Amino acid sequence: MRRLGRISAGLLFLVGTVFVTFSAPASAAAASDGASLYWGAYLNGAPFNLSVIDDFEGQVGKHMSIVHWGQPWLMQGGFQPFQTQMYQVVRSRGAIPMIDWGSWDVGKGDDQSAFRLATIASGKYDAYITDWARSARAWGGPFFLRFDWEMNGYWQFPWAEQLNNNQAGDYVRAWRHVHDIFTAQGANNVTWVWCPNISSEKTLPLSQVYPGDSYVDWTCMDGYNFGTVDAGGEWQSFAQVFSGSPFNVNHNTYAELLGLAPQKPIMIGETASSEIGGSKAAWISDMLNELPSQYPQIKALMWFNWSDSGGKQAWPVTSSPEAKRAFSDGIAAPAYATNEFGSVQAMATIPPLPSSVAAPSAPSIPDQTVVQPAPADNNPPIADNGFAVATADYSAEPAAEVVDVINPDDGGE
Repeated sequence: MRRLGRISAGLLFLVGTVFVTFSAPASAAAASDGASLYWGAYLNGAPFNLSVIDDFEGQVGKHMSIVHWGQPWLMQGGFQPFQTQMYQVVRSRGAIPMIDWGSWDVGKGDDQSAFRLATIASGKYDAYITDWARSARAWGGPFFLRFDWEMNGYWQFPWAEQLNNNQAGDYVRAWRHVHDIFTAQGANNVTWVWCPNISSEKTLPLSQVYPGDSYVDWTCMDGYNFGTVDAGGEWQSFAQVFSGSPFNVNHNTYAELLGLAPQKPIMIGETASSEIGGSKAAWISDMLNELPSQYPQIKALMWFNWSDSGGKQAWPVTSSPEAKRAFSDGIAAPAYATNEFGSVQAMATIPPLPSSVAAPSAPSIPDQTVVQPAPADNNPPIADNGFAVATADYSAEPAAEVVDVINPDDGGE
């Protein structure tokens, strides 16, 4: 049982850039005293429509420390470049960007011979990957890169080893190949998040698709309580989703990640609960109360705040007054960091926040150079509800650059 058809916006304003300098705070740890977890949400339209973020944060009563969105490699015939302005917009709000970067032609399903893992590892897309990595390095700010997630599954993505004629070992080879390009380009501001789905009867063993400690900065897991919306569905508590229940053959994915990479911080890359079959409000309260104390290695939480499958599942925290109140009350706890990371220096890996009540102090960091958006009059015309998108073809047969204007809801993961 798995959510399908998720959509996100993979878009870029065509803008120039100017460079300014400012003084950064001491460290990520010092920026958020008392907090032990980063948190954020995947929001329909964010960060391209900032009012979406403002509305969500107003509803829950707290600013996010991570803003999460997605970008495919290929969309509407063009390869999608690094979205410099969007990263800077998020950073200017004090949050850390997190991008789902998917190696596929979005909307074309899981059977895509052009994007088989072996094809990626063979170097066909090296020019595109290199260009994207150089742009990431040029921007310079720290961000999470959740590359080709849920690879252990069998339901949606052409990078899953069980789909698209991929073979055992192909995922690790493709991940390492892409990672090596970033390393060669000096894109050390990227934090690599390896994010399988929670384990179940039909998913691949995590060890089969783990690229290795030197290629992963954070481990991760996605998991949902689907409730009883479908025949045969079963309500699962937060602990059952991530720590095991008969419904997922008692797979304790949290323990599996600890066994596989015991020194790595863990992120929940996507989660949400149904309203059907139990109390979503209680599920949310349990999650936010249990995470800091019972799952000490989990250092970041991302809520999937998007109605799914044509509204079949109401994942947003505003699906009921009770659910919204539970989320607002729980996220107010000091363990969940707010948006105090906009000036933190670029680093090789975004560190987890400390678990102690008081964060240690650290010496000041010298001024640094960061990228800021150019003045508004340098921006191209933008259509109503759309964005100008620069795309280029990096496939084996080069094509002319394409410029288009599209609705952000048309693109995605």
